[in-house]
Amino acid sequence: MAAVLRARFAVVVVVLAMAGCLVTEPPASATDSRSGPNRALVNLGHAGRFLTDPTGQVVVLHGLNMVAKVAPYEPAAVGFGIQAARSLAANGFDVVRLGVIYAGVEPEPGVFSASYIASIKRTVAILASQGVYSLLDFHQDQMSTGFGGEGFPAWSVDTSGLPITRFPFPTGYASSTALNNAFDNLWADKPGPGGIGLQERYAAAWRFVAARFAGNPSVLGYDLFNEPWPGHVTEKQIATLYTKVIPAIRRVDPNHLIFYEPSVLFDYGQPTTLPKFSDTKLGMSFHDYCPLNAATDVAQCTSTEHMPVANALARSAVTGDALIETEFGASGNLADIARVEGLADAHAISWIEWAYCGCDDPTGTVPASIEALVTDQSEPATGSNVDAAKLAVLAEPYPRATSGTPLAYSFDEATRTMTYRYSVTSPAKKRFGAGSCTAIVVPAVQYPDGYAVEVHGARVTSRPAAGVLTLDQLRSSSVTVEIRPAQGGQTSLPQPGAIAACR
Repeated sequence: MAAVLRARFAVVVVVLAMAGCLVTEPPASATDSRSGPNRALVNLGHAGRFLTDPTGQVVVLHGLNMVAKVAPYEPAAVGFGIQAARSLAANGFDVVRLGVIYAGVEPEPGVFSASYIASIKRTVAILASQGVYSLLDFHQDQMSTGFGGEGFPAWSVDTSGLPITRFPFPTGYASSTALNNAFDNLWADKPGPGGIGLQERYAAAWRFVAARFAGNPSVLGYDLFNEPWPGHVTEKQIATLYTKVIPAIRRVDPNHLIFYEPSVLFDYGQPTTLPKFSDTKLGMSFHDYCPLNAATDVAQCTSTEHMPVANALARSAVTGDALIETEFGASGNLADIARVEGLADAHAISWIEWAYCGCDDPTGTVPASIEALVTDQSEPATGSNVDAAKLAVLAEPYPRATSGTPLAYSFDEATRTMTYRYSVTSPAKKRFGAGSCTAIVVPAVQYPDGYAVEVHGARVTSRPAAGVLTLDQLRSSSVTVEIRPAQGGQTSLPQPGAIAACR
């Protein structure tokens, strides 16, 4: 079970815690991300912990993870394409954390794979065509395939001469001295092939990727390293990798948000000790998992799962960095998924649940199908191909673009009533005047027969039962919205570009 697997990983974590390149790039194609992604998508920035658009509106994103962890590491190769993109958009999701595997980017030292990135670019373009952002994620679990994980190419793994042994995830973290040595050598920036430091190689790979997405507004940003395993070091040493990768990306892309991740210990409630990084367009990507079995230890999980969110808020209060929760769930425990989702919702933190598909995940749930929203990712998320109960938990109404600052949000699953209150003054202290627009995603899965709206401080401008509810503000300092089920109508599906109604 996913909860058991994640609990086992948490136990492992707690116990162990006591430049050159050769590139041949094909020409841009009709599906190339540079050929003009959906105009509804714009480069996002941030104001403190909030994501923002160029007008200063606060943006909240909801979505799912899609990481192809088995060679050739391409989402397209496992059938993730237009049907998935349409299904995501139809249910109100607007972001995918898209796995980019280092072993696919740089299969040999200094040799970057243009064909691999071309495949990722095509997937990004397909998602963009449906109004869905991509967060590019250099994903690793247990470092590499040799250890029973995925992520790093074999040539970049330095075990100090110890033999590599495959372990079922996540037992390698506790059982493999070679794996821990490999992480230690990475954090120490030990020279690798050609005498070039392992971190310099990693930074160069990120620079290669970022250069090919720098002008693409459908890319939310870059997630630098999934769940860093500390080995025998502290976060201070982990930070040295980020201080090399962030400037490497900035040399080719001055605009996109860059998201760093704290040590994997953060996932289970330990605060981060990472230093503040000197870049104004940064965010922290964090995860929230119960350190025990969410199915049997409900009380303990309820008392601990708030800690990653509280620690993230505390981090942002000091650094001013944006926040996004990029993993939770990974199970069929709907009560637990709803609880963690609600913790992020309460603070208007964007979230990305794990995962869209099982995709024979070698380092995920056992069996992998338990973590999935859909059975066959190449087919529409309808009928028997979708976990309808999980979809009903994840596809909730939420404020996609707010002309102001979110103050309070709640969604009662039993009554399907959403209440939202926001100030008309932005986090950057900009006051939005009368006529300013706010857009709220209203999924049909929650309101199949339409919905009723009660609003104070604004007026409804969208048509009845629209998949995206739009409001124009009146002369008021705050706005309150309540959405509840109606009868005799039919909620329409949000169309790609519907959010642009607020621009």
